[in-house]
Amino acid sequence: MTSINAADWIGRNETLHDHVARGPFDRLSALLDRTPEASALPPMGHLLCFLPGAPQSEIGEDGHPKRGGIVPPIDLPMRMAAGSRVAFHAPVPFGADIRRVSTIANLTEKSGRTGRLAFLTLRHDIYAGETLCITDEADIVFRERSGNSDPLPPGEKRDAQVSRTINPTAALLFRFSALTYNAHRIHYDRDYAIKEEGYPGLVVHGPLLATLLVDHFRRRRSHDRIATFEFRAQRPIFDLAPFTLNLVDTTSGADVWAADSDGYVAMSGRIGVSG
Repeated sequence: MTSINAADWIGRNETLHDHVARGPFDRLSALLDRTPEASALPPMGHLLCFLPGAPQSEIGEDGHPKRGGIVPPIDLPMRMAAGSRVAFHAPVPFGADIRRVSTIANLTEKSGRTGRLAFLTLRHDIYAGETLCITDEADIVFRERSGNSDPLPPGEKRDAQVSRTINPTAALLFRFSALTYNAHRIHYDRDYAIKEEGYPGLVVHGPLLATLLVDHFRRRRSHDRIATFEFRAQRPIFDLAPFTLNLVDTTSGADVWAADSDGYVAMSGRIGVSG
């Protein structure tokens, strides 16, 4: 990334358009084992919108579209979703024509335990007509290739009020990849994930963990309207063993987290509800 001047990229934006057909969201409900939504996107349903449409000839070896457009040409091969801060301002109804204005909010580089790291923050503002419905500030981390021997970061354990166990089968990961048109091979190609990117198994998607955490909250607090959701990835979860979704109620909503099979927090989040 030495040739990239962050100041030349911060503030760049692009606008995409989409139409909210309900079919994909009915299939998301099936994935989550819940009744289909009545009239509008569920919280985090926007992850199924504005899907990448790169030609097959422009798909890289890792399954991602080759970098271009709003994403800077960062010369680090591995990328992962690191977290987001999401605000739900208004419902996105089925049948709506929507647009997303994406802006580079920040771009930084530093050194970490796995070598060079680059952090990209994209702010997505999603509109139905002239109504701002969702703001999603998404953090993406780019890093060098490493190997199986890299130690995991120090672990954290917490006590939950309500927990639910999820079995991360290859079928679950594949179906979510299909719903989000995400061809990143670490989520379904075991040989690639292990031999090329150094993981011990298939990686559970960060957006899937975030979606499951929101679903966990909605199962407990079905009458509350989610106003905000912020989350941060702390360590990966693999398809090698079941993991848990966890929740502790707070005065403003709930603290939620996904814990790996050893009980360590892999993704932490906080949900705020409207008054």
